[in-house]
Parts: sequence; C-alpha cells; structure tokens
Amino acid sequence: MIKTIHSVLFMILLSTTLIKAADSLRVSTGELLVGEIKSMERNVITFETGYSDSDFMIDWGKVAEISSDRLFIITTTQGDRYYGTIKSDISDKSKVNVVENGHLLQKNLSDIVYIKQVDKDFISRLSASFDIGFSYAKTNNLTQFSMRSNLGYMADAWLTSAYFNAVISEQDDVTPTKRKEGGLGFQYFLPADWFATVSYSFLQNDEQKLKLRSTALLGAGNYIVRNNFMYFSAAAGAAFNNENYTDPTLASRQSTEGFASLELNMFNMGDLSLLTSLYVFPSLTESGRIRSDFKFDLKYDLPLDIYFGVGYTLNYDNKPVEGASESDYVFQTSVGWEL
Repeated sequence: MIKTIHSVLFMILLSTTLIKAADSLRVSTGELLVGEIKSMERNVITFETGYSDSDFMIDWGKVAEISSDRLFIITTTQGDRYYGTIKSDISDKSKVNVVENGHLLQKNLSDIVYIKQVDKDFISRLSASFDIGFSYAKTNNLTQFSMRSNLGYMADAWLTSAYFNAVISEQDDVTPTKRKEGGLGFQYFLPADWFATVSYSFLQNDEQKLKLRSTALLGAGNYIVRNNFMYFSAAAGAAFNNENYTDPTLASRQSTEGFASLELNMFNMGDLSLLTSLYVFPSLTESGRIRSDFKFDLKYDLPLDIYFGVGYTLNYDNKPVEGASESDYVFQTSVGWEL
C-alpha cells in the first residue's frame, strides 16, 4: 500500500514538473500548442511537440499568446537585447513580459524579431550551413566543384562567425583555376541597434593573380531597419589590405583603406530568403584605387533542413596588378544543409 502511494505521489510530482517545464503557444485561430519553443527568426517560430515527428513552423504574425519559463536571447525592433523568460501579459495579450535577472520588462508582441532558446549549453548557440555543387561537361573533360560553408556562435551581447567558400575548375589542356575565400568576424551589440565589428578575410583568386589577399577591418554600424520581414544595416570604418601574387616577379602590395558596407536580409517570402551585401574599399594610401566586394545569395528551403541555393559573388579592383583582370565573378547553384 505504501509503495503504491509513493508511486502515485511520484507520478503527480513528475506530471507537475513536466507541465511546468512545457511551453505554450496559442495561435490567432484559437488552437493551443504545448511543447517546446526552439526559436523565432525570419518571422517564423519553430515549435516542437511530443505528438508530432516534425517541428511546427508558424508565422510569427499568427501567434496570439506565448508562455515559457525557459531562457532565451530576445531581440526587439528597437535593437534591445534580453536574456530571460518570455510570457504574454494576462491583461493585455498584445504585450509580453520579459524577465531578465529578476527584472520585469514589458514589450509589444509585434516588436519581437528574434527568439533563440540558449539555456547554458554551447550547442544551442551554434548555427551552421554547408552546401556543395558539382558540374561536368564531356567537352574537354570540364569539371567544376564548389562548396560554401558558414559557422556562427551567438552569446548574450555578441556574435562571432566564420565562413569558407571554394570553386575549383579543371579541363584538358588548360591550367586548373581555383578561387578560395574565407573569413572570421566578431560583432558586439550596442544600444539602439548599433554594433561594433572586427573581421579578417582572405582571398585566393587566379583570375586576379592573387596568391593571397588578406584584409583586416575595424568599424561600427547600425541596423537601419530590423523587423519581422527584413534586416538592413550599414557600417563604416578602416581596413588594412595586404596582397601577394601568383607571379613571383610582382612585388607584394599593402594599403590602408576606408570601408563602407550595406547588407540586406529579406526572409518573409515563404520558403525563399535573400541575403546580399556590398563592401566598398577606397584606398587611403594608393591614390585613386577603389576595391569592392558584392555578394548575392538566394535560398529556397526544402524539408529536413535542406535547401537549394543560388549565389553570385563579384570582386572588383580598378587598379589591379599588370596582367590581372579588374574583376572576377562566380555564379553557383548548390544543395545544402543548415543547423
């Protein structure tokens, strides 16, 4: 009898704990979901339940109520960032209460643009993507291999990211050509949607005779627009550029530059998303020299975190070394996976 009572009490305690740990989400049509909030970004909230093999992907605009005692990184349209819990206000469902370190803050539900469950573990703060492309033509045995990869980590007040891309082409009676680029960046979030940025990037490019171009930059920027449809940011600062060439007779080249950049990320387009950026580098030590880097990436989401991507990259230099092209571009189609 005592053993039975203990079992019943244990089950009641376990059930109470599970109920307390569960998140809830009510949509505008009245349905209530109970489970676990994973994230909300690009105007879509990802919600996991125990009765479905796949996560629910719900338009953020259709969320009427939200409640969770888990810890999240939360970002608003005003650029405020919080690390705490989130729960709809009982008296006004258009507002949410965010509790951070015991402090209660109230925000409009419509002003929330980013939610990421992070708790304390390392993996929950990671993001990653990887895609590959391959083409072959019988004529001259032309083969081309391409890959693109990204890795990111988000902390409470900063984020860091790394990327590596490569394109390698080979064909009969022609010297193989390759193009490789990569970089590491760090961004620290400041009030009112401002941020400080530091990054290092490199480029190897046979078309422009670049054995290695390395660029280090330091600057600051602002998210001019950040909502549940798009991000648009601008930044400016200083950069140091160092170049070595595939032709051993050419001397290496160093220059101090300014930089200005624009970045646009559009994601509320169904399964489509667009990320494009433009960097312009006017030289401060080489009169009249201007470089620019342009990127355009379009992605179509498929099931199981797989996507189809189309990308275009353009590098321009109005004063290249002798015998090198002013510009080089790459157009890629690929299939990839993201975390």
